[in-house]
Amino acid sequence: MKKLILLLALGFSFTGCSSIKSSKDGNTVTLTGKIEKTGMTTYQYGTHTIQADHKTYTLKSSSVDLNSFENKEVELVGTKVPGYPVENGPVLIEVSAVKLK
Repeated sequence: MKKLILLLALGFSFTGCSSIKSSKDGNTVTLTGKIEKTGMTTYQYGTHTIQADHKTYTLKSSSVDLNSFENKEVELVGTKVPGYPVENGPVLIEVSAVKLK
């Protein structure tokens, strides 16, 4: 019985441990790819883009200098900005953290 309780306690503790937790509304995202400066586009939002999971996402950040990660492979964490995409553009992500791959 003690072993069963110990195993259950360990299982619950491992389940609760995660380096990235998604929010309840599903707006938190983790993307891996190369950050590139946004050039001329039909949509008018975001400063940078990233290709991840065969999709293009546009990025902005008030806390991270995305220019310092241009043309580098990264893993980033951010949240989807409500109201986007518009004009058939990509989803807009507010980036909160970036680390080099």
